[in-house]
Amino acid sequence: MVNANFSSSQTIATLPRASLADARGRFRYPQFRACFRVAYLTLAIGGAAAPAPSAPDGTAVPSSYAPVTFNESFATIQSRMEQAKPALMRAHGDFLAERYDLANRPAEGVAMARGKPVQQGVRARLAPGLTWEMLAALTPEEIRRRDIFPAGFRPLPHPNHAEGGMLFPHLVIEELIRQEQRDLTRFDLEFDLPDHFLPEFPPPVFLTTRPDLGDVSQGRLVTLDNFFALFNGRLNPKQLEGLRLLLTPFPQQQFNATDDRRSTRPSRGVACFDCHTNGHTNAATHLAGDARPQEFRHRIDTPSLRGVNIQQLFGSQRALKSVEDFTEFEQRGAYFDGDPVIAVKKGANVLDRGSQVHAMAEMQALFDFPPAPKLNVFGKLDPKKATAPEQRGQDLFFGKAQCATCHPPPYYTDNSMHDLQTGRFHVARLSRGVMTTADGAIKTFPLRGIKDSPPYLHDGRLLTLADTIEFFNLILETQLSAGEKSDLEAFLRVL
Repeated sequence: MVNANFSSSQTIATLPRASLADARGRFRYPQFRACFRVAYLTLAIGGAAAPAPSAPDGTAVPSSYAPVTFNESFATIQSRMEQAKPALMRAHGDFLAERYDLANRPAEGVAMARGKPVQQGVRARLAPGLTWEMLAALTPEEIRRRDIFPAGFRPLPHPNHAEGGMLFPHLVIEELIRQEQRDLTRFDLEFDLPDHFLPEFPPPVFLTTRPDLGDVSQGRLVTLDNFFALFNGRLNPKQLEGLRLLLTPFPQQQFNATDDRRSTRPSRGVACFDCHTNGHTNAATHLAGDARPQEFRHRIDTPSLRGVNIQQLFGSQRALKSVEDFTEFEQRGAYFDGDPVIAVKKGANVLDRGSQVHAMAEMQALFDFPPAPKLNVFGKLDPKKATAPEQRGQDLFFGKAQCATCHPPPYYTDNSMHDLQTGRFHVARLSRGVMTTADGAIKTFPLRGIKDSPPYLHDGRLLTLADTIEFFNLILETQLSAGEKSDLEAFLRVL
């Protein structure tokens, strides 16, 4: 098993030269400086970037920028990373197994919109001898002092956090190869979470403008190959153009034509819908580009585009104020780890705000939540259709569990941001390249259709709805009983 605590052996084989130099110079925790010094000097896998400037004491000067030029050939970089990949993925797999129960245990009779089973049960592991009831009875200070906050409730690192970058589930990769002969395989990494914890693929497409049509995807992955046949006559010309752009690949940090890409062949790049499959999500992951140094960057679990029309904040922490802002920011910065200098090198796609951005935004605003037949026009349960557990769960949602404080109906979001103050429960430590410190303010995601969007929280650290309930029961100190947790989950499943 991989120890959740930092050790230099976990990172020597994963950090590029520039990342090691930056981490060594930027990191302000004395107990870890020696580890970074060893890793930097060893350079077991790092890319040979131009040497980082040094301060008089020999430490690297902190920088917000990624290295632009490299002194190694692409073949050398690829060979080294391919050789390191098996050990890196084994270590990360052990790390996940230490945090979670990863077994495939679907809930009986509970499925997503197109029939994929929903996983049941709490999957975050507890310290030996503890139960969830025992943990919830303790104060945050006691949990922090005893260091028993569940590892699965701490920030989830990227499979190689020092490297980062977009990573796609294999089902997405395989279907895009089949339809477009475009390969999103990375030679250095693979996606880490098992298929049964991901949204169904491909997901259905529901349009706010044509609810009479139901799922308009016909069970297919929408791509440049088929979008016109599927949507011509159902969208207006501006929306069709927006959809075309959302399906068009543009250069991205790991998928481009330069010699520091992470695809074997020069790549056309990545499309918006490579992560937001069919206007929903496939749980593709990345690192948020809005924090430095690297170990403080958040892993991103791709959010669904369903319900964009009712949202007022975009980005888990950036709080961009319109979907137009978000669309433009993604292409100019987020695609390149938030570094516009790298974007110039790799091929920035500068969209025209008045036509292209507006068209893409208008299309994104058409993706609707899946039908919820048990909800009335106010977004609450119809008493004639709800079961007793669902009704009790709704009462808890609006009462003891405090969920509705941030997630009011009908779409179950307050379009605001909240700081859960998770730092009350655990001490910050470096874990596989990420500093597991407090999260800060995170936007309130809509809960409509929530069972179709695992995993949960902004970084995907919560694998099931049951995990999410346990997490908030602990964080909000609501003292729910086992029966109350079950009822609350029953309600969430019908939203």
